[in-house]
Amino acid sequence: MVEVCALTKTVDNGGEPLTILHENSFVVAAGETVAIVGASGSGKSTLLGLLAGLDLPTSGSVTLAGEALGRLSEDGRAVLRGRLLGFVFQSFQLLPSLNAIENVMLPLELAGTPNARREAEFWLDRVGLAQRLRTYPKHLSGGEQQRVALARAFAPRPKLVLADEPTGNLDAATGHQIVELMFAINAESATTLILVTHDEELAARCGRRLRMNAGRIEEVAA
Repeated sequence: MVEVCALTKTVDNGGEPLTILHENSFVVAAGETVAIVGASGSGKSTLLGLLAGLDLPTSGSVTLAGEALGRLSEDGRAVLRGRLLGFVFQSFQLLPSLNAIENVMLPLELAGTPNARREAEFWLDRVGLAQRLRTYPKHLSGGEQQRVALARAFAPRPKLVLADEPTGNLDAATGHQIVELMFAINAESATTLILVTHDEELAARCGRRLRMNAGRIEEVAA
């Protein structure tokens, strides 16, 4: 599903080059659950952005489901994201002007999914929000917003879901509920899941752990 080869990212730091990622290589098979852990500033979020094709590496390559991101235009990468990827963010990233069902319908409509409303209703029911379809994000709790975000991520039935600190803005009890729900839906959907987290307990739920240390990936023994 994911093949990363000698991935390097260097940025300009006040006229001096700063290498954030150093020639990282790894493979994630279809259906795997992988946690990327490491200290703040170690390069985890940069790596996730490169996996999503939101940024391009200085050198090296990312291949998703056989498609080399570096060979695609910006528009081509956007089309690929819409077809293959779902996202779960720490800050939820719901559109405030859309209610819950409209937020979930949006990626379905962009993908041309038939019966987008019916699909969105199904997924909001799956995450326990059947009674909150027309509620706007500002009237939802943090846990409810992240449930909407989970429904939005999985509704288009992506092959790969990328999650960036999915429990980072939630209290421990709510975060635990979201984790249980996310892994249950992921197993039902047979989706590949890559998540960035500081939470070692959450990371341990994944089949594999990759530790980012000063821009270099190290496999963590089970």
